[in-house]
Amino acid sequence: MFIYPNKHKEEGLSHNPFKAIVSPRPIGWISTCCSDGTLNIAPYSFFNAVSEQPPMVMFCSAPKKEKSNDKDSLTNIKETGEFVVNIVSYALRDKMNISSKNYPKGVSEFEMADIDLAPSRTVKVPHVKFAPASLECILWQIVELPPRSDNLSTSMILGFVNGINLDESIIKDGKIDVTIYKPISRLGYSDYAKITELFSMPRPE
Repeated sequence: MFIYPNKHKEEGLSHNPFKAIVSPRPIGWISTCCSDGTLNIAPYSFFNAVSEQPPMVMFCSAPKKEKSNDKDSLTNIKETGEFVVNIVSYALRDKMNISSKNYPKGVSEFEMADIDLAPSRTVKVPHVKFAPASLECILWQIVELPPRSDNLSTSMILGFVNGINLDESIIKDGKIDVTIYKPISRLGYSDYAKITELFSMPRPE
């Protein structure tokens, strides 16, 4: 079977296979605040680390249906130049899911999902208190991707990691043990996975 992008229904597929093929994808649970201090948090599965030195991350924010109406995360980052990436453990899955709802502007997802906050050290944006890890980030650049069929553009946000918050309980023998907190990842459609088992493969010399 061969399918052109976004032409899956013409081939008899009810859902777009692209997101299911490129999986698992880590979830960046992005916390931001606007200039008046209103807090926002939302999960993004088009997220990843892009560089070790300097440490940098990226996530993509698709536009709302209304033209020229950015999502709150993007609007806040444009205003303040700061954001925090919170890592989602299996224990936090329900709170993350609640925060994914498209609430009216000015409504804090922290309150709606009963998410505990903790102050960050290098940015004004707080992080999720019980996240296994959080990355405090400074905006480097926002890249507007090519327009979609509806002439709206997705934005790719790239930032420097300025500080790292770690739950010491996830550290074992000097390394992070992901099986302790079981990070979740996004698969296709409404499917997720949790990491519970690891295997190692040393690089060939």
